[in-house]
Amino acid sequence: MLTKARITRLRALREKKHREADGLYVVENPKVVAELLAAGVTFAELYATAAWKSPPHALTSEITADEIARISHFPTPSEVFAVGRIERAPLPAGALAHGLTLALDGIQDPGNVGTLLRVSDWFAFDRVLLSPDCADLFSQKVINASMGSFARVKTFTVDLPETLAQANTPVLGCDLGGDDVHALPALRDAVVVIGSEGQGLSDAVRKCVTHYVTIPKYGGAESLNAGVAAAIVCDNLRRALGR
Repeated sequence: MLTKARITRLRALREKKHREADGLYVVENPKVVAELLAAGVTFAELYATAAWKSPPHALTSEITADEIARISHFPTPSEVFAVGRIERAPLPAGALAHGLTLALDGIQDPGNVGTLLRVSDWFAFDRVLLSPDCADLFSQKVINASMGSFARVKTFTVDLPETLAQANTPVLGCDLGGDDVHALPALRDAVVVIGSEGQGLSDAVRKCVTHYVTIPKYGGAESLNAGVAAAIVCDNLRRALGR
């Protein structure tokens, strides 16, 4: 049976300040929890009702539907409530010189951040960089949108302008005034930078861009969602490489 103090602590994790203070995050989506377990995530705590079809290796604490409703962060609770440990590692020196990197400049929509993690995972990018003003990587909305990619993609929160300024590799900025992305040369090492939904690339990041690319427009839409735009650019990079 969950104590009142534990219920209060678990409910508090809906807020970023409490997640950071405790070093913990929460996932309540059954499919996402299963994907993260399959990806090798070891949860610090895992609560579930008898209704959850848990994987054989999942060590859960069974609680009642009423108890899980009391700790859930959503109006309609799930049958599982997983608590993971927040783990961060510094970006290794010289990492951007090798492989493909997706950099997020002020992406504040959690769904877009999660989608961009999935895009990076799909196209086997080596890492994702996030500026500090991006949506919180450890929010449920980001994790749910990313599905299992949250556990598979290497992510680093960095001072983006400072990091890109030291990158000894092409930095491709997505911008309406850029060159046709379909004409991208084969680049085995590169950084693709996606700007925020409303503002685009920040001025500080623009100073670090070595080449601007755009997706040709044939219809009347004003813009593309950040995740869609990133997927098209990443796809063209992979096509140019031939794999």
